[in-house]
Amino acid sequence: MRAAAPLAVAVGLFGVPYGVLARDELGIVPALVFSATTFAGSAQMAVVSLLGSGGVTAAIVAGLLLNARYLPIGISVAPSLPRPLWRRVLTAQLVVDESWAIANRGGGRFDGRMLLGAGLVLYAAWMLGSAAGLVGGSLLGDPKRLGLDAAFPALFLALLAGQIRDRLSLVAALLGGAIALALVPFVPAGVPIIAASVVCLLGLRPVSRA
Repeated sequence: MRAAAPLAVAVGLFGVPYGVLARDELGIVPALVFSATTFAGSAQMAVVSLLGSGGVTAAIVAGLLLNARYLPIGISVAPSLPRPLWRRVLTAQLVVDESWAIANRGGGRFDGRMLLGAGLVLYAAWMLGSAAGLVGGSLLGDPKRLGLDAAFPALFLALLAGQIRDRLSLVAALLGGAIALALVPFVPAGVPIIAASVVCLLGLRPVSRA
């Protein structure tokens, strides 16, 4: 929980503009339910942004594409999640980019206790930020005027810095960023993330057997 506290500030700040946008597109109660059940800031932001301009279909596709990254993330942490199945399902709700990064011990190993503690703090921060945007959004005005839209990119850069441990991971990070930047103006939301993640294959190494 202590390790996640600094990141929780950025997560909470990013929840505020989500709440502002979601209030107009969804309403207060549906927007809170959306945060509680989905807990995926970038996907939720894309959905509420596209509902007003791109329609329901575009919003659903964008949300699915952005959250497709949780398939490999889920596979990687599955052995570290607790049993029985109902506990694993509940804990899996707390697996997000930030809790994954904090729990990552390298070499495909993850600390299940760290993942749970970090996830709880981040979940609370996201819900509080969402609620603040929903309730006090009219007082804040345009969230871009406050620079809150920069909170999430800054957060991901902070997470990335902690994952770069050698030259190979640095190359993967730079290539992923270049691919995403090149694709953003031309493809739907979510596609740049999936395309950029392909370069993570550079990090594959043979695993020696004891």
